[in-house]
Amino acid sequence: MVAYPSIYINKEVSQHQAETKKVTTLRLAAMKAQGEPISMLTAYDYTMARLLDAAGIDILLVGDSAANVMAGHTTTLPITLDQMIYHGACVVRGVQRAFVVVDMPFGSYQISPETALASAIRIMKETGADAVKLEGGTHLFSTISQFTAAGIPVVGHLGLTPQSVHQLGGYGLQGKEGVAADKLFEEALGLERAGCCAVVLEKVPASVAARVAQALQIPVIGIGAGSGVDGQVLVSQDMLGMEDRFTPKFLRRFASLGEEIKQAAEAYITAVKERSFPSDAESY
Repeated sequence: MVAYPSIYINKEVSQHQAETKKVTTLRLAAMKAQGEPISMLTAYDYTMARLLDAAGIDILLVGDSAANVMAGHTTTLPITLDQMIYHGACVVRGVQRAFVVVDMPFGSYQISPETALASAIRIMKETGADAVKLEGGTHLFSTISQFTAAGIPVVGHLGLTPQSVHQLGGYGLQGKEGVAADKLFEEALGLERAGCCAVVLEKVPASVAARVAQALQIPVIGIGAGSGVDGQVLVSQDMLGMEDRFTPKFLRRFASLGEEIKQAAEAYITAVKERSFPSDAESY
């Protein structure tokens, strides 16, 4: 048997622990401080969550985009609090390492601070998630402070906020220049002061997003916000090529699973139709 020096063994153990240890708000802050990019993807069910967690994803977002990719709606507005709690609980059961964030759906935090806190408490208690996420800036500062005072970690979301798509008039670029860029910058600072543990910037010019990331002490996660931020997030179904109708400039497809699933289904149908499945070896 080879006798490895204890210092080597300890180094190997600590590296393994770093890879498998649960990601927390403190770990995310440390990643920002150390310049380690943060990876984030969406998940809505146990199976996908288990696979992405095993791959080493840092954050899993149970996004209200489930309204689009899981339920077929054209906006995120229809999904309910009960549905988000269902999806969140499914994801948490599939995770050992990743930091799990659950979106608060439209209507669950806009009515009153009391309703907002009650909704956030339900999400945390009934899903086991690590944080909630809300969309918006100045008007939410007091709500976020209330959440953090109650011990609920909060992720902010600025730029393109899909729950406000009708008010914004579409899914265009936000904070482009001048007053709009300065307003977004100040709101990001305000979210940090209110107690957010991270901020998502969606569809924001790369220069503006980089300015925000440099000014904030908390991680800034981008989607369509360039590479000068602290991490990136994509919708998993888009990243995996399961949906080919959504083609924004910022999306890179890392697989073509949609076509592979279709081909597998076609092969299965053929095998059933020609009675080659199940074979004798696959029968009892």
